[in-house]
Amino acid sequence: MTGPSRYQAMYRRSLDDPDGFWGDAARAIDWIRPPDRILDDRRAPFTRWFTGGRLNTCANALDRHVEAGFGDRLALIYDSPLTGSLRRFSYDELLSEVARFAGALRGLGVERGDRVLIYMPMVPEAVVGMLACARLGAIHSVVFGGFASRELATRIDDATPKVVLTASCGIEPNRIVEYQPLLEGALEIAAHAPEHCVVLQREEHPVEIEDGPFHDWKTLAAVAPAVDPVAVDAHDPLYILYTSGTTGKPKGVVRDNGGHAVALRWSLEYVYGMQPGDVFWAASDIGWVVGHSYIVYAPLLHGCTTILYEGKPVGTPDAGAFWRVISDHGVKAFFTAPTALRAIKREDPEALETRHYDLSSLETLFLAGERADPDTVAWAERALSVPVIDHWWQTESGWPMVANCRGIEALPVKHGSPSVPVPGFDIAVLDDEGQRIAPGEAADSIGHVAVALPLPPGCLPTLWNDEEGYRQAYLDRFPGYYQTSDAGAIDADGYVWIMSRTDDIINVAGHRLSTGSMEEVLSSHADVAEAAVIGVRDALKGQLPLGFVVCKVGSELSPEALEAELVALVRERIGPVAAMKEVLTVAALPKTRSGKILRGVMRKIADGEAYEVPATIEDGSVLDAITSVLTARSA
Repeated sequence: MTGPSRYQAMYRRSLDDPDGFWGDAARAIDWIRPPDRILDDRRAPFTRWFTGGRLNTCANALDRHVEAGFGDRLALIYDSPLTGSLRRFSYDELLSEVARFAGALRGLGVERGDRVLIYMPMVPEAVVGMLACARLGAIHSVVFGGFASRELATRIDDATPKVVLTASCGIEPNRIVEYQPLLEGALEIAAHAPEHCVVLQREEHPVEIEDGPFHDWKTLAAVAPAVDPVAVDAHDPLYILYTSGTTGKPKGVVRDNGGHAVALRWSLEYVYGMQPGDVFWAASDIGWVVGHSYIVYAPLLHGCTTILYEGKPVGTPDAGAFWRVISDHGVKAFFTAPTALRAIKREDPEALETRHYDLSSLETLFLAGERADPDTVAWAERALSVPVIDHWWQTESGWPMVANCRGIEALPVKHGSPSVPVPGFDIAVLDDEGQRIAPGEAADSIGHVAVALPLPPGCLPTLWNDEEGYRQAYLDRFPGYYQTSDAGAIDADGYVWIMSRTDDIINVAGHRLSTGSMEEVLSSHADVAEAAVIGVRDALKGQLPLGFVVCKVGSELSPEALEAELVALVRERIGPVAAMKEVLTVAALPKTRSGKILRGVMRKIADGEAYEVPATIEDGSVLDAITSVLTARSA
């Protein structure tokens, strides 16, 4: 692998001497009792980290910074263009809020090992609730605010929480999301009955709190005593985060306390290049893994300032919303999804809104959550004049697996690649038989992206109450490896290329083709704001690619002309083997609330297969429109 020597040395040491590498990293965490074993592989492949160690994650995120004399440092900024609210919390102030609310939870009977389900919008109290659980050694499970009742009920039954934390409502640009009916509906469906529900009243939509299991948040917190942090074992779960399963049953990804604290703090310094006191902003939601890792835990573990943003990339109020937040709060590193940038680019293709703000504090833009197409990356580079760093990870890993680690040494950027493996992750590309494919030309070496075991600290050690499900989902397909279910390649320079989910590799007349490569070509057209490609069933060739594009505002080409140009462009860039014959122009692509395009659902609709509408869908009317387009196409 080519590249600067400092990265090479750190990466090599992380694989050759994991005990030494992660033992050194663990010294940046305050331990109540230091671990007596760093890597514990006595139950391989179910490895554990920092056996024998005892700590408290909340104390590492808050108390230790206050005790070190940094209590006045800004910990959390809440910025809500939806409500016109701005609140700032120093480390002292956030600690006080968390310690008191932990006392309120203890008053409801919450102790170490109990579960607390958090069903809340992007408000400071949601962060307080997470940290209060960590303070008590309780296990929190955050469910994306506004999830439908049935999805919420499945998580209640799986986690069996003692307490549910919620709010009277969530707020969207043009509507109020009433949480109370959704929660009450879930409680009617669920077999498990939580003992208590704590409701944060929001003035935009207060609700009547009935006697019984429901309590008012502010009333409870006002009279609760502050409590000290509880010591937990390094292996004790910190949280459960549910991700979709192939069987319809959600998978409860478990994160442990010790490995999580070590990996997250290390990553903010070495992957993101942050130092204590810097301002970090991850424009995500606490219901997703990015919100857990990089809104709440990593910035606070490292003594940074983090931003909790209740707004959208466009429409709150305009396409300059993100740039306003960066300017107002002096953001040094910004993390968002490519979808958000594409939404901004569609509204403001020349990035004129950036001229209204002072963006001199911004040093790096990080992208993750989906594949970052080169056109969007190049647009952001031109708009912001800072490095734009694509990086790749998953809910299961909890932190980046492939990245251009800015805190180690800046590597050259290759558009379309999230760069190189992060120290600790032995990334491999495997063929169908599980044999490593040698690095080479990315287009010629597509296979299954996997990680050789053991996974580094911070990754999921198991699924909640489902060790066998963990083995089947991630370990059985390729013994000795963690299966990511992504397809990609490693080039001759050691750069990793994540092309698509494994299911999105299509087989056209025996040729394995990446829909991601085709999406890249479609997105490169000057009139295309966003693109998706799926493989649809074909009697002759097995599958054929079908493209969908959303036009940029102001495009003057007719849909027919644009579609013809795009088919020709794919033929030119990829070749006739791609067999791209059809591109459909649509008003919008169906997505989850976290911005992921519902390619699998679109494929099932196109092939006439049964499908379920995901609970995380952003706007059902967009999927209805796509269904109409595909139905008309079939007719």
